[in-house]
Amino acid sequence: MWDPDIYLKFADQRARPFYDLLARIGAERPRRVVDLGCGPGNLTVQLARRWPDAVIEALDSSPEMVAAARERSVDATVGDLRTWKPQRDTDVVLSNSAVHWVPEHAELMVRWAGQLGVGSWIGVQVPGAFDTPSHAAVRAVARREPFAKTLSDIPFRVGTVVDTPAHYAERLIDAGCTVDAWETTYLHQLTGEHPVLDWISGTVLLAVHDRLNEEAWQQFRAELIPLLADAYPARPDGTTFFPFRRVFVVAQVGGK
Repeated sequence: MWDPDIYLKFADQRARPFYDLLARIGAERPRRVVDLGCGPGNLTVQLARRWPDAVIEALDSSPEMVAAARERSVDATVGDLRTWKPQRDTDVVLSNSAVHWVPEHAELMVRWAGQLGVGSWIGVQVPGAFDTPSHAAVRAVARREPFAKTLSDIPFRVGTVVDTPAHYAERLIDAGCTVDAWETTYLHQLTGEHPVLDWISGTVLLAVHDRLNEEAWQQFRAELIPLLADAYPARPDGTTFFPFRRVFVVAQVGGK
């Protein structure tokens, strides 16, 4: 279960890719702007500030996130981005850190390009951190007893979950778009006693927490903490460097 409060603990760091993505979308007066995977809506509200005359539509698969977004007066609905279709007046489709949950997300972007009108914009950001030490540590502890049986059917993601910018660019260029694609590794400087654990508690550890009772969850955390400390040692000033790769794709439909 997604927890908006945990996710927002690192709101500033998680927001940076959103603003970097938004800055490259060149739409001037869009009629409808859609945020797919809106989360708690803290960033969706920025779309209304960027385009005050546009209808802002938001969608997320988590009822908890949608409820949090609605508390911010975001017009959010529970839905599945795999089956979402743009309305005829949709001029901007933005998805920040969401489409990677769909294995065929490249095909999804190509489909959107075919459904949107000429001149419309697609902006997508996906995390490329599935082979990082933090994810590897979670998988390693999950294979241990007494956790292995309970967690065996969690589809921990590994390998090419997110592709290269060139891969996405090629697919969308072939679909008739003009594309700007790139990747950035953000070097987050985290604070706190167990900052990387806190970070991943809002993402990859959610499924683990949901499966374990409180005693087992605390044991899992206790075994994970030293692995994370070895991979991400605290600096003398108390901060912890946490590199995080993200891939960006901005496409204008029919822009060729």
